Amino acid sequence: MVDKIAGLARLLATLLAIIAGFVAIPSLNVALVLVILGLIAGLMYKPENLLGLFFVVVTLPMVGAAMSNIPAIGAQLNAVALNLEVAAASVAATVIAMRLWNNSMHDVTALGGSADAKPASTANA
Repeated sequence: MVDKIAGLARLLATLLAIIAGFVAIPSLNVALVLVILGLIAGLMYKPENLLGLFFVVVTLPMVGAAMSNIPAIGAQLNAVALNLEVAAASVAATVIAMRLWNNSMHDVTALGGSADAKPASTANA
């Protein structure tokens, strides 16, 4: 169920990023909506996709800057890329928060002597 909601949030964020790049929506705080949708969409990301997500976050502003050189629609394409970057950065924020939570929970259970934790005598073996 969470994957369906997160997938819908990602789809809505992508559509809003594209539409808002071409059409001004005066009564809507587009950046805020993209952040909220991105935070929700981050719930479906798996740790193995993290590197690709970070790559997208870092490169989208450069892609937008390059697209801005296209006559007639460059500014709009740059706006789309920057909107997508806002959403992707929000996804990354959720993934980072979940990673920190999971690491903290693992550390706490290791302190309690959970079955997952290795004994101190074999930790360096």
